[in-house]
Amino acid sequence: MLDRLTGMEVFAKVARTGAFVGAARELGMSQTMVTKHVAAVEARLGATLFHRTTRKLSLTDVGRTYLERVTRLLADMEAVEIEMAEEGGEPRGRLRVAAPAALGVRWIAPLVPEFNRRNPKVIVELGLRNGAVDLADGAWDLAIRAGHLEDSSQIARKLAPCRMALCAAPVYLAERGAPRRIDELAGHSCLSYAETRVGAGRTWRFGAAGARAIEVSGPLYADNVEALRAAAVAGMGIVCLPRYVVVDDLASGALAELALDEPPTDFGAIWAVHLAERASPKLRAFMDVLAATFAAPPWRD
Repeated sequence: MLDRLTGMEVFAKVARTGAFVGAARELGMSQTMVTKHVAAVEARLGATLFHRTTRKLSLTDVGRTYLERVTRLLADMEAVEIEMAEEGGEPRGRLRVAAPAALGVRWIAPLVPEFNRRNPKVIVELGLRNGAVDLADGAWDLAIRAGHLEDSSQIARKLAPCRMALCAAPVYLAERGAPRRIDELAGHSCLSYAETRVGAGRTWRFGAAGARAIEVSGPLYADNVEALRAAAVAGMGIVCLPRYVVVDDLASGALAELALDEPPTDFGAIWAVHLAERASPKLRAFMDVLAATFAAPPWRD
């Protein structure tokens, strides 16, 4: 009889990779054995966990529910083992950190080598993605978030302010002129982030409380801030982005900041968020590195 716990781990890996062959590669197991483990789990449950076609593998409704339960169970078991191993010792185990793509690449990933030097027994799994991850499902230990947090039972530590910068390339400003008032933005090419809470799509907000809403338009809408930054540097138009995205471009002169009659509404702050039960020596060690780095971020002013 195949081991139940291994079956759960194999099922979860197949669900996350979306393929039996991918799960086999990551687990160091044959594809035949992976298939046998999943079949054994389905036999025990008396339910089909995956929709299988020649081109696609997807979870059934039962599979999605089982994955949620299994993910929590495996995370809890790992946490217990690590806690016991860390008693009186150094941080160890896997630390799963999720961060927005632009923030993660530019500011979080460079911290990992120093963290690893201090904590060589910790493996960091860094997930870079747009959109907030659900910490409750147990897949992530720590989430780095930018913006305004909703009320929750999660523990949140403010790392740094997240002010916005309105800017454009010198070549654009030489051709179109620099606006002096926010009302003038309606006549300019504005490159907008498609999903931001501060200014969704065509609406940008100004003033401390976002009281002034300005309708803008332009040739590009994107859900990736790096795409907007690159377009602005190329002279395509004006962007309103978090300072952590454009700080290097402002310093080099690739972008010039615009001073209008009202400033862009702040985007809240950068936060480190985790569940109370996920606190561990390895998480606290990573939080210490974050706090030291963001104590005086280069975009603070």
